[in-house]
Amino acid sequence: MRIVIIGNGMASFKLCEKLRTKGSKYAITVFGEENQPAYDRVHLSEFFSGRKADDLFMAPKSWYHENDIQLHLGDPVKSIDRLSKKVHSFSGETVTYDNLILATGSAAFIPPVPGIEKQGVFLYRTIEDLEMIRSYSAKVKNAVVMGGGLLGLEAAKAMLDLGIKNTHVIEFANRLMPRQLDIEGAGLLKNKLSELGLHIHHSKNTVNISGEEKIHAVEFADGSFLETDMLVISAGIRPRDELAHQSGLAVGPRGGIIINDILQTSDPSIYAIGECALHNKMIYGLVAPAYEMAEVLSANLMVNFPEATAVKTFTGFDMSTKLKLIGVDVASFGDPFIENENTRTIAVTDKLKGNYKRINISADGKQLLGGILVGDTTQYNMMLQTCRNKMLLPADPMDILHKNTDQKKSDNAGITALPEDALICSCESVTKAGICQAVSEQNCNTVDAIKKCTKAGTGCGGCVPMIKDLMVHTMKEKGIYIRNVVCEHFQYSRQELFDLIKIQQTKTFNEVLDTFGKGDGCEVCKPLVSSLIASIWNEMILRKGNDSSQDSNDRFLANIQKGGTYSVVPRIPGGEITPDKLIVIGEVAKKYNLYTKITGAQRIDMFGAHVSDLPNIWTELISAGFESGHAYGKALRTVKSCVGSTWCRFGLHDSVSYAIRIEERYRGFRAPHKIKSAVSGCIRECAEAQSKDFGIIATEKGWNLYVCGNGGSKPQHAQLLATDLDSDTCIKYIDRFLMFYLKTADPLNRTATWLNKMEGGIEYLRNVVVNDSLGMAEEWEAAMQHFADSYACEWKAAIETPEIRKRFSHFINAPEEKDPSVQFEEMRGQKKVPDWNNPK
Repeated sequence: MRIVIIGNGMASFKLCEKLRTKGSKYAITVFGEENQPAYDRVHLSEFFSGRKADDLFMAPKSWYHENDIQLHLGDPVKSIDRLSKKVHSFSGETVTYDNLILATGSAAFIPPVPGIEKQGVFLYRTIEDLEMIRSYSAKVKNAVVMGGGLLGLEAAKAMLDLGIKNTHVIEFANRLMPRQLDIEGAGLLKNKLSELGLHIHHSKNTVNISGEEKIHAVEFADGSFLETDMLVISAGIRPRDELAHQSGLAVGPRGGIIINDILQTSDPSIYAIGECALHNKMIYGLVAPAYEMAEVLSANLMVNFPEATAVKTFTGFDMSTKLKLIGVDVASFGDPFIENENTRTIAVTDKLKGNYKRINISADGKQLLGGILVGDTTQYNMMLQTCRNKMLLPADPMDILHKNTDQKKSDNAGITALPEDALICSCESVTKAGICQAVSEQNCNTVDAIKKCTKAGTGCGGCVPMIKDLMVHTMKEKGIYIRNVVCEHFQYSRQELFDLIKIQQTKTFNEVLDTFGKGDGCEVCKPLVSSLIASIWNEMILRKGNDSSQDSNDRFLANIQKGGTYSVVPRIPGGEITPDKLIVIGEVAKKYNLYTKITGAQRIDMFGAHVSDLPNIWTELISAGFESGHAYGKALRTVKSCVGSTWCRFGLHDSVSYAIRIEERYRGFRAPHKIKSAVSGCIRECAEAQSKDFGIIATEKGWNLYVCGNGGSKPQHAQLLATDLDSDTCIKYIDRFLMFYLKTADPLNRTATWLNKMEGGIEYLRNVVVNDSLGMAEEWEAAMQHFADSYACEWKAAIETPEIRKRFSHFINAPEEKDPSVQFEEMRGQKKVPDWNNPK
């Protein structure tokens, strides 16, 4: 059989791959319009965050040759002769087919707006589009993205990655992502994106693009306009059906090649898959349905279809999806909008944390029909499986909206209850049974191994958390040792990487990746490895080689705030400050017009700093004797204190002096998560030491040491580790405690969570720290002493290093110019960011 495939996108590649994986010997010829082999459009935006075009390829060009597939790049088919079963390409190639597959995909929708042809107007669809955008962006200070759907927000992220901080998103509908989110969910997403510096405008009908040769502004039907240097259009797609239409195949009234359940067009020898295909009046714009079409067609072609009976059919596809949009998680599943007399809707909004959860259930409360999640999407996979497999809801459906201490146990119970044929990976059609068999029968004991074996998790990636849970559950059942590896790029645990980095003396992320990992790294391993490097070597985190792998706040040594400005938080050890230093803070805040607040951590925080002002502000603070308060890092934040015996009639010891000693010993200490401490001068506990990661309370005989407490959304009291300690012994125990935490905790686990997971709990921890059961006390104390001796203020290094200092600018080509989009309003004599959701 001779198969010709027109189109060389993800659907086309997946069909070729599945045919060859199934053992097909058919002659396959592929014609592609672009000059590149098939590439991953799902992760196209990563082109702007460091990935090269070659990294996005589904396979190298040699793959086609190795699999005996004739590939014609940059040579689209111009006509189909259905009578003689031949295709003719632009280069003059003529190829005969037995079965023809149209996988022509889709093109960006271009709205019929006057001025669309102007210089500075781009589409956001292909690698070539992205290369042109990147080249043009060097001279751009502000940009507008047309389209507030998934593709539009991906384009907006690309603008931020290019350093264009003043980016606007315009959407015709009355909300962002109208196909996935309701009004409430979209409103919360808008708030989150606005806090990251994006400007969102919905209900905007673009009527004109003004300017002479270059774009100057985008004009709207309501009379308003936005001045801009660049317009990126990502306002939806239209199926590429022109070749089908020209050949006389049936197409839909609004486009799309009409297909039946076996993917046949109106010609029995021609099939269509992917975004060009119209099935039951539906165009599927996600990768998972395209892959399912490739699976159905490849299975049928393997039985000499259409002469034989089809073994599979395509009956539609669940459009459930989980996405990460500019750092914000969004998910929808089942029917997210269903509302009728047979359904009930439960919605919970937490504006403080930025979470929105909506579930639609049957009237009897037994079945989950669909839902929407914004912010916290950790329950998505289990909710999706509950919906798909028609599993019964708990007696109180509200229970599935609220996480609790038994959440993991509940999730594991849910995984166990899933049927063997439950579809875990929609993109690659991998079931629960397929994943469990890969673990138990083929020894796939890492997520990466499961990906290679089954392809599960290699598409959109939304199923990876559930794959990991299934893997762990199966390994426990089989008695297999579980290694909690960092991610697919490092086949080591965090603890193993810590030791390897120290032994091999690797000091940059790239050195660590080249020595112990593979690939380019990801948002999981980059900050984790950077944190380990900072913890081990205690060097400036923004030195060349580590700057781009830091968390977003660490990159500018400051917390980014709502509206796109930054906070300035100098260290005030123990909360003690001289009048002279108070005056300096007042003068700096006044000079740079910063909002100033005394916090619960006994510090003075200043908000609203432009990124270009940060080095100047810190130059003045450091010259007055201040240093970085590390409010931006996973490090020691503060050591709070009461006034103690110095002034308080109840105080037993000088808690302020001891707090200063503690803070100055552990300042800058990088750990798996932030660390807070406090010292109280008596049992009245004014410093709230029992709510800290480690807290110290004075007694008649010395100090009591408490560990592993925290406040926040899930407060937990610290537990008593040791009693009546002298000052030096207390510090030794803290040294051991912090080093043990540093070396053994999972990424982003606070000390409370770390202790909760620890087998043996506080008794085991006491045995390690107090009784030195591991024989590590001397080594840990020496390591902490070395850390304390080698401490240096990060901000002092930043302002004294020209290469680092020049990073702090909003516009690369105009370093002194401030972000023109930042706006403030007055409140009680100070400035604040306007609340765009509740304008006065």
